[in-house]
Amino acid sequence: MQHRSKRSRAIALPNSELRTRATEYLDFLAAWVKKPRQTASVVPSSRYLARLMVEQIDPAGGRVLELGGGTGVFTRAILETGLPADHLEVVEINPAFASGLRRHFPSVSVLETPAQIVSTATAGEPGDYQVVVSGLPLLAMDRHVHADILSEAFRMLRPGGCFVQFTYSMRPPVNREILDTLGLDVVRDGHTVRNFPPATVFRFFRR
Repeated sequence: MQHRSKRSRAIALPNSELRTRATEYLDFLAAWVKKPRQTASVVPSSRYLARLMVEQIDPAGGRVLELGGGTGVFTRAILETGLPADHLEVVEINPAFASGLRRHFPSVSVLETPAQIVSTATAGEPGDYQVVVSGLPLLAMDRHVHADILSEAFRMLRPGGCFVQFTYSMRPPVNREILDTLGLDVVRDGHTVRNFPPATVFRFFRR
């Protein structure tokens, strides 16, 4: 009897989440094969990392900008906070990923614009955004790109807003000299081993 009960529960489990994760993995692997430095990992981020990434979001607090939407793991977590879809814009320059994001999140604006000049394409104005959530592979970029991305992100953020970034290192992915030049500081917001590779989340903010 107990064995039949376990089988019944297993059969009743929904397959939609498994299909979504399988699709995300295959899409991510294909992107990594084509552009390994741009994609930086062979698997998409986990839902455990996604939860850490969205902790700073107030669903009633205004607009949010996501950089590097990928397969939509963070996009989904952002919307699950209760943030209205029309308050979220996702930047993704990989055409295949951008197409997938539009298909899975039709109410979200997807911008195929480099993060360094995102203000040229956003619906919101500089100062309208509460949080920038970044899935960009900063460790694969040089320090001048870091400076350009952070400068543009904080141009879009309102006073008190923050830039949230994950990395596979225990150290912040941005050089202290760049932070000093931009008048920024950084704190470690969390770490999860339930991601491959294990990841650390950092929060950047104005001094």
